[in-house]
Amino acid sequence: MLNKPPGLATQGGTKTFEHVDGLLDALQFEAEGRPKLVHRLDKDTSGALLLARTSRAAAFFSKHFSGRSAKKLYWALVMGVPEIEDGLIELPIGKQPGTGGEKMQVDMKEGAPSRTRYRVIEQAGNRTAWVELQPLTGRTHQLRVHMAAIGHPIVGDGKYGLQEAFLSGGISRKMHLHARRIRIDHPDEGKIDVTAELPKHFAESMHTLGFDLALGNTDALDDRPPMNREQKKAQARAHAKGVRKERRGERRGRGEAKPKK
Repeated sequence: MLNKPPGLATQGGTKTFEHVDGLLDALQFEAEGRPKLVHRLDKDTSGALLLARTSRAAAFFSKHFSGRSAKKLYWALVMGVPEIEDGLIELPIGKQPGTGGEKMQVDMKEGAPSRTRYRVIEQAGNRTAWVELQPLTGRTHQLRVHMAAIGHPIVGDGKYGLQEAFLSGGISRKMHLHARRIRIDHPDEGKIDVTAELPKHFAESMHTLGFDLALGNTDALDDRPPMNREQKKAQARAHAKGVRKERRGERRGRGEAKPKK
């Protein structure tokens, strides 16, 4: 397992020359082949990244990740505090037109089904909340899109939260999304259960905001009962509020006077 730092891509791409995959030769050691990637993290997301030493292990892990039997738990700081402290987000996600697949969006007509469990661990007044997230599906940018869609973008995620995703008071402008833990079956027997420590900027923000790391030791999101009717109604209201806010912003943008030539 690697604890990937923020700002380092998992794989190469257009204009991306430094990435985890390009560094794996250094981790071959006495093995016959270089380690293999079996899943990915966004460039600006930090945390646990599992590697396989053999082709057999890579195939085994890939099957479990694609089949959703692997459990991934993330920590994030989000803007504001979700009305429902313990809930499920079910909003389909698709590519945003005109972005070349670089940006995703909630797409109620053609989006792929997407589900995220979340729990508010602690809050700093109404300013921000520390949340635990578990993706139950594996869509691109799923956690970022879902939290922004319910009106609580991840702190530092300007791509989906725009200017409203940044805190004042010395809080880093880097994204505060961290792959905290991975639990998955071992190719031979037993379980792999790994935890990644927070990167420097995230840990400093936690300290500045007065969050108690000891509160994040529970992580049984998938063991909770489904939301009741009142929780679902509150979740729908929160989503509708976020949509209305976004539309008001679009109307304001269209209404701005164009500069004179």
